[in-house]
Amino acid sequence: MIPAVTLYNGAKMPIVGLGTWRAEPGKVAESVKVAISSGYRHIDGAFVYENEEEVGAGVHAMIEQGVVKREDLFIVSKLWCTFHVPSLVRGACEKTLKDLKLDYVDLYLMHFPVGMQSGEKIFPSDENNEIISDDSCFLDTWEAMEKLVDDGLVKAIGVSNFNKDQIEAILNKPGLKYKPANNQIECHPYLTQEKMINYCHSKGITVTAFSPLGSPDRPWASSDDPCLLEDATILAIAKKYNKTPAQVLMRFHTQRKVAVIAKSATPSRIKENFQLFDFELSQGDMKTILGLNKNWRGFPAKWWVEVMDYVVLWYSLSIS
Repeated sequence: MIPAVTLYNGAKMPIVGLGTWRAEPGKVAESVKVAISSGYRHIDGAFVYENEEEVGAGVHAMIEQGVVKREDLFIVSKLWCTFHVPSLVRGACEKTLKDLKLDYVDLYLMHFPVGMQSGEKIFPSDENNEIISDDSCFLDTWEAMEKLVDDGLVKAIGVSNFNKDQIEAILNKPGLKYKPANNQIECHPYLTQEKMINYCHSKGITVTAFSPLGSPDRPWASSDDPCLLEDATILAIAKKYNKTPAQVLMRFHTQRKVAVIAKSATPSRIKENFQLFDFELSQGDMKTILGLNKNWRGFPAKWWVEVMDYVVLWYSLSIS
């Protein structure tokens, strides 16, 4: 049985998932098939990754071949910022379901706490190359997402890239029907997110770590950026357990009861990233890894948008 974290609705989310951001076009479906064949049951995607049709093809192939049943899988997608106007939320979700060839997703996240101008452009910008806001409030967007649960299009809803104040705003929202089931955030030994994880867990909100390996292939990476996979401390711990640095970095999260997603198109690495449960990091090694924190982000945040008196986290150069 794959270890899982339990959402407030009782659903079990497998603690290790396959990420699909920046997955190479033409190889996504095969990666999904390899992952499911290797034991993965948690697949993470998003509209903005522009590959949900391929994800759906891979999932559907495994179901048709009898490798898994739909109810065995935990599929995650995300509402993109250009669909934050409440009247657009259902259509965005239906588009995702159509592409995935599914009747529902298990978890639907608000990708960022701020809306952008609707239209065909994923990153609508003005003549100064500034992102154009749609003046929506994420609290209204949340209310529209709650209706998706009621209508059976999604089993649970959550958030991504939200800070404590933004989560509090939802929890304190008058008439709140469903609290966030999950907050997906950048998290790794250089950004341990201890306060955020403890806060979310205290509210019954699960946490998923994206970029657990530091996303070394991110397009804006600089040669001066630190590299987790080459960190001397991580390498030494990996050698101690006869594991790869990636396995140590992912096991670090699962021992904190944090779900973790990592992307790979290489079959051997997909399988390797799942082989995490035949060893356990000692308390001392966990403490050592936590000590690597330097609040470094591979996905730097830009604070600039104010919505309904809430300063919201905004990243205008890329997505998670």
